[in-house]
Amino acid sequence: RPVFASVVNLLLIIFGIVSFSMLSLREYPDIDPPIVSINTNYPGASANIVETRITQLLEDRISGIEGIKNITSTSRNGRSDITIEFELSRDIDAASNDVRERVSRALNNLPDQADPPEVSKSNSDEQPVMWFNLRSTNLNTMELTDYAERYLVDRLSIVNGVARVRIGG
Repeated sequence: RPVFASVVNLLLIIFGIVSFSMLSLREYPDIDPPIVSINTNYPGASANIVETRITQLLEDRISGIEGIKNITSTSRNGRSDITIEFELSRDIDAASNDVRERVSRALNNLPDQADPPEVSKSNSDEQPVMWFNLRSTNLNTMELTDYAERYLVDRLSIVNGVARVRIGG
């Protein structure tokens, strides 16, 4: 009975394909490493000033926190970004609270013109999705920044699914 054997083989193949697609991957578990970010704006400051007066100061304050695996920082014109990666065993909520506490102790040592640092728990899915570049022949950089802060930030923030709107430049 070749027809019966062919049908049974076909059913076994289909069952195998469906079963294979439903297998979970145990070698690659969904791990979200505990990462905390500190972002500080210092409008009008050069990268060197941001590095010495904000980034280094904050790095020194947070370097003694328990469970830190890696600290990465970037200083550019008007902005300091510090990323702290903790060991996988460290609770992200406790780690971010420790970072907030250390940053709040350093607030008095930061320049008065600098915005207060934003401490946030990072998610690997939080990568920027869209960038806007504003350009004008009539407005200078300060006027474009003012326009973006007054009109674009509020309008883009209320769009469903937008977590954060940042202005830089």
